[in-house]
Amino acid sequence: MAAEKDLDYIVAMLADDVLGSKRERYEHPLPTSYRKAFQAIVSDPNNELVVAYDGKDNVIGVQQITFTPYLTHQGGWRATIEGVRTASSVREEGIGSELIKWGIKRAKDRGCHVVQLTTDKKRPDALRFYERLGFKATHEGLKLKLY
Repeated sequence: MAAEKDLDYIVAMLADDVLGSKRERYEHPLPTSYRKAFQAIVSDPNNELVVAYDGKDNVIGVQQITFTPYLTHQGGWRATIEGVRTASSVREEGIGSELIKWGIKRAKDRGCHVVQLTTDKKRPDALRFYERLGFKATHEGLKLKLY
């Protein structure tokens, strides 16, 4: 699980691509909004912020998993995986695949009946990546920006 000392590295990964660079604010010090969000995530038993480290305690991958109870599917639980990123220095080395596989196992361990995620339509490589891991585009997702 992520520790507060990892937060700078996590935000750097979130900001390190074309889409992330437009919506994240990776600066020093980090905006307080990131620290508040981090505290909310780690204090919620139904949220997990998972990081991958290299052999030298450097953060090289991250994902957030949220566990949600639903009345549908006979009151089943779902796991939602979000914010999956790997450090640009290790992309294409299987770190992202290992994170997702770990997340799927974690969802099974928590008794979830489905793992869901979304990817931006501007990320066709990400869509192919998730499909290779067994995900299927079975639903059309919609979002409404509130800010």
